[in-house]
Amino acid sequence: MRTVTSRDSTVIAFDRFGQGPALVLVGGAFQHRAFDPPTGSLAGCVSEHFSVLNYDRRGRGDSGDTPPYAVERELEDLEALIEVAGGSAYLYGSSSGANLALKAARSGLPVSKLALWEPNFLVDDGRPPLPDDYVAQLEERVASDRSGAVEYFLTTAAGLPVEYVGPMREMPIWDEMGGVAHTLAYDGRIVEGFELPAEELATLGTPTIVIAGGQTPWMQAGAEALAEALPHGEFRLLHGQGHDVAADAIAPVLIEFFQA
Repeated sequence: MRTVTSRDSTVIAFDRFGQGPALVLVGGAFQHRAFDPPTGSLAGCVSEHFSVLNYDRRGRGDSGDTPPYAVERELEDLEALIEVAGGSAYLYGSSSGANLALKAARSGLPVSKLALWEPNFLVDDGRPPLPDDYVAQLEERVASDRSGAVEYFLTTAAGLPVEYVGPMREMPIWDEMGGVAHTLAYDGRIVEGFELPAEELATLGTPTIVIAGGQTPWMQAGAEALAEALPHGEFRLLHGQGHDVAADAIAPVLIEFFQA
């Protein structure tokens, strides 16, 4: 484990694998190194080609968390990681981490190329939109009952049926999710109600690949719309992959894109 200090003095923990051009992996909701073996596997799959930084976003795992939260602080975390990586980097973001990686490129950070797995953008009626008070509801639940915040996220944002979520409370994974439940509101701010800022994206010059698995139609539609809105965007469909994409399925796509 290594660490880097962000602009607000928050310590950000990361692992580094391999050699070559820098590639930073940006996780989505709940994800951090101790809780997310698939991302560690992905780092191993691509480390023959890249110097891979797999980090704990603030408030998770071994990274610190300095209040008050703002999305800009997470962009500063990425800025610090890119600087320690050599001054520029490729970014691969997953789910809400894809939204964050896109924000990093839009903010002017030195992102050479951008790969996004199933970012959260709702462009049709494939699912209900997030409630206007979604973030406030999460914060209220975290203050009183972290389990309630996890359940609210899973049913409201992830769209899981209540009858499916109930049995999850008896699984060991439930306590681990509760440990980072406060960061769900962070992701809520990052995804901004799933709104796609198509006009603002029209000026982004970063070459970008947007990838979806086809198992979640609203996410596929959002990914296609995002790729179309970007002047240097392309869309790729990985047939048969769910939201938890397999490392050996997406690794070849990333290698091909970043090495082109």
